[in-house]
Amino acid sequence: MNAVSEMTRSQRLKAKTVATHEKLDHSIMASAPFSTKENYARFLQAQYSFLRDVDALYDHAELAALLPALDERRRYARIAADLADLHSPLPEAGPEAPLTADLDLPTALGWLYVSEGSKLGGAVLYKLAGKLGLDEQFGARHLAGHADGPARHWREFTTALDSVPLDAEQEARVVAGAEAAFNRMHGHVGRAF
Repeated sequence: MNAVSEMTRSQRLKAKTVATHEKLDHSIMASAPFSTKENYARFLQAQYSFLRDVDALYDHAELAALLPALDERRRYARIAADLADLHSPLPEAGPEAPLTADLDLPTALGWLYVSEGSKLGGAVLYKLAGKLGLDEQFGARHLAGHADGPARHWREFTTALDSVPLDAEQEARVVAGAEAAFNRMHGHVGRAF
């Protein structure tokens, strides 16, 4: 067996999307979102737009069967409160949201991989937001990790992701969903900054 076939689906997905993910990370950090509260509010608007896009996933029946506490993972209301704290308007709807609650499971898994994975980076971003005087009570609710820690929730998600039996075509749709999600967020960052 080669190294790729011994990897879990979540590990393969990370490897296959690394370039798109890095492009997004670079564009976010190049916009200096934690240099001022104004820039942070722009970052929140991009995040809000993405969380609005993926909100339907948290009502997805097949995903909920895999992750029984799926609804508790939702961050859409928290980021709206963060924007309100900063007296920043909610962004207008951008391009039509590409997702519905009946999206095919492999594509939904790819999108959820990006949404849930952003919580791991959120732990680092939360510390940066703290330098602006923001926390889980004001302005940075959506970045605050779960009380059990983001790593535990990520492991729960990747365990579910890795356990779903998929054929090669469905595997490709998982990757395509994740790539689309990273690119969608990249577009939101470009519009916000």
